[in-house]
Amino acid sequence: MEVIKTFIEGVVIIEPRLFKDGRGYFFESFNQKEFEEKVCKTTFVQDNESKSSYGVIRGLHFQKPPFAQSKLVRVVKGAVLDIAVDIRKSSLTFGQHVAVELTEDTHRQLFIPKGFAHGFSVLSEEVVFQYKCDNFYAPQCEGAIAWDDPDLGIDWKIPVHKVLLGEKDRKHPILKDVNLTFDFD
Repeated sequence: MEVIKTFIEGVVIIEPRLFKDGRGYFFESFNQKEFEEKVCKTTFVQDNESKSSYGVIRGLHFQKPPFAQSKLVRVVKGAVLDIAVDIRKSSLTFGQHVAVELTEDTHRQLFIPKGFAHGFSVLSEEVVFQYKCDNFYAPQCEGAIAWDDPDLGIDWKIPVHKVLLGEKDRKHPILKDVNLTFDFD
């Protein structure tokens, strides 16, 4: 696997080695040893999958300590614009974001460490999205930021009149109104 650094420390794009022939393709989607050598030491404890249609925006979600999560995300079918927003108070890139298109054709993955809000917009007719988490989901530690926070300046690549949101994602505060009285390791 090739690891591509982004401008925000810790957020990396992972490009797998793809082996194609007349039968189709094969690639190793995760290898613990190689991941620890090239990215960081972590143990994933939960795998999640979602299915969504064009225009859906999920996010921007995070979990507060002690249940903060790092995530390794990828698309199995379709395409998304994946977003990671730095919410580490002490970070030089606080409030900035990385946006990466993940598709079934490239098989790229994005690693998002603890201390980031995460979300994605669905660019294809349908998407199947998978992610590994290094901590268990804890509803009492949920946090979120408004997807359309003007200070973040995120272009979700979806016309506003086509955006589809879940009930919870319609009500999140903007970053400057989020109570970040904690920091991430």
